[in-house]
Amino acid sequence: MNTTVDTDAPLNNFSNCHSGIVKRLKALDELPALLEPAARARQIAEESLEFFREAIFEHHLEEERELFPAVIASAQPGEELVRVKAMAQRLTDEHRAVETLWKQLEKGLKQVAKGHSTNLDVSEIHRLVSEYQAHAAYEEAEFLPLSEEILGRNSNHMAALGLSLHMRHVKPVNAYI
Repeated sequence: MNTTVDTDAPLNNFSNCHSGIVKRLKALDELPALLEPAARARQIAEESLEFFREAIFEHHLEEERELFPAVIASAQPGEELVRVKAMAQRLTDEHRAVETLWKQLEKGLKQVAKGHSTNLDVSEIHRLVSEYQAHAAYEEAEFLPLSEEILGRNSNHMAALGLSLHMRHVKPVNAYI
């Protein structure tokens, strides 16, 4: 900062001050436009942290404990059973890969949710999203239609899966409390 005073033209000192102030005010004027995306980043990170643990991990567990075993148990021995087992293994492996990737991102996302700076690897976020989209597309296009065909052969198998899933979602109630 220049601390010399122009004694021959003292008004220039005031004018020069204004240019610095105006420059800083222009930068400040950019702040509102930056606050909204920062707030949205915090919100997305916070919601993703809640959702991933509560929904995606639970979804994977449900598939691995209920759906995959039901389809494997109902598949016809031979080629169909081998195919179903391979598909279930592929999907399970993909679950672990996505969960591992998530765990690597989780710490950085917690920092973003708190509004702190972070060295979050955005390429890993893109990787997580693309891997999960590919996983979901394969499951929707290949495994679920085959599962419906296999379980649909015996209405008892489909009903058993439905009941099992329902029971997992019902909270136990003790009527005597």
